[in-house]
Amino acid sequence: MYALLLATARTDLIDTFYQSSLHKPDLSVQIILVYSELMKDILVKRSSAGLGLFANKLFKKGDEITEYIGETITTDEGNRRGGKYLFELNGNWMIDGKDRSNIARYANHSCRPNASPVLSDDETQVKIFAKKTITVGEEITINYGPEYFNMVIQPAGCLCEKCTAKK
Repeated sequence: MYALLLATARTDLIDTFYQSSLHKPDLSVQIILVYSELMKDILVKRSSAGLGLFANKLFKKGDEITEYIGETITTDEGNRRGGKYLFELNGNWMIDGKDRSNIARYANHSCRPNASPVLSDDETQVKIFAKKTITVGEEITINYGPEYFNMVIQPAGCLCEKCTAKK
């Protein structure tokens, strides 16, 4: 499934490689190419809240950073499964982004985020966009919303930069 998600996430990169190549690479080569391209602009590394998503290039306000990917499931199925990587699309559907190929899952919560998730008009995709300029090495953060904050983050204590600076 890991290979399938990566390959389907950026088929345009594989097609470009095919056009510039004399042979078609096996799937493992395709995965490496796609994963390398996805990780060119963003990195996963240690942050104050565990693992975090970091800029590996300058993002200007409005730039697309990444897409939240995973299995699209019903809300009922999401409630049955549970988990902390469920992204609600609407009252009926959500994305289960638990797979590690979902790079966007590493964007931590911040009470003062520098990025924002944006739902597509047809409510099938979530893309993460820069809310302001994000410099190389800066952690990419989003606001998880009041429901998740109140149920999960607040009881344990918020670890975002804004909240830890108060202590």
